[in-house]
Amino acid sequence: MRYLEYRERREQGTFNFPIAFYHQIPHSPRYHMPYHWHHHYEIIHIVKGSFHLTLDGASRICGEGDIIFITDGMLHGGNPTDSSCIYDCIVFDLQILMKNNHACSRTIQEITDHKIVIHSGLSEYSPSIAPIIDSLSDALSGRKTGYEFITQGLLYQLIGVILAEHLYQENQKETDSTGRLSSIKNVLAHISENYNCNISLSELARIAGMNPKYFCRYFRSMTGRTPIDYLNYYRIECACEMLSTRNISIKETAISCGFNDESYFIKTFQKYKGITPKQFVKAEF
Repeated sequence: MRYLEYRERREQGTFNFPIAFYHQIPHSPRYHMPYHWHHHYEIIHIVKGSFHLTLDGASRICGEGDIIFITDGMLHGGNPTDSSCIYDCIVFDLQILMKNNHACSRTIQEITDHKIVIHSGLSEYSPSIAPIIDSLSDALSGRKTGYEFITQGLLYQLIGVILAEHLYQENQKETDSTGRLSSIKNVLAHISENYNCNISLSELARIAGMNPKYFCRYFRSMTGRTPIDYLNYYRIECACEMLSTRNISIKETAISCGFNDESYFIKTFQKYKGITPKQFVKAEF
C-alpha cells in the first residue's frame, strides 16, 4: 500500500486504538505532503521552521509553534519551506471518544456531523492548546505503559478547551464550491489509483466535469500546481517511497510510477527533489 494517497486508505493506529503519530523530519518518507483528504481528523504541529500548507484551496505559511486542526474530508497538503522544518502529525478517528461515553457522545456527534466546525488555526486563538498538544505528542511518541489512557484523556481535554473557549463555528452552511471540491476529490482519487498509467489532461477534465481550460485554472487555484505538474509531483513522491522501502531498481521504479523513459524519470526526479534517484538512494541508506 502506498504511504500517501489522495484519499488515504491506510489504517491509522489499530482497530481498538485508531490514533497514529508521525514525527516528520527531512529524511522521513512523508516529509512532503501531497494534496489529499481522509475520513480521520488530524492535528499538525510545526515544531521547528515553517510549512506552506493548503487547506481546501486556501494557502498559508505556518510557523514554529503553530497548531492546525484538520477536519474529516478537508483537502490539504503542503511542503516545508526549507530543510530545517520539523513537524508532528496526530491522525485519529474521533469516534473513539464516543465509545461507552454517553456524557460526551452528543457533542462528539455534532462535530462529526459538521454542526460544530472547529477552527483550523487553533494556536492562533488560544494559548491553552499548545501544552495539550505537547503532552499528546509525548504520550504517542513514548508509548509508555498506560499511554492509551493518557492519549484519550488529552483528546477529551482538547475538545473541552475548544468548546469552553468557543474555538469553533456552528451550523456552517455549504458553499457554492462544494460541488467543485467534490470534483477535485474525484480527480485526486483517479490519480492515486492510476498514476502508473498514461493519464491525459482531457481525461482528468472529463472526470472533474469541467472543460480543460477551466479545470486547469481551478485545479491550480486549489493545489498551486497544474494538473500534469501535480501528477508528476505525485509520481515522484511515490517513487521516493518505493526507493526507500523496497529493493527495486531505478528502471523498475520509473515503470512502476508511470514513466516509460528512464532518462525522463531521472530528469523529472531531479526537478522535484534536487538530486538524482541514485543520490536519493545513497542518502537513504
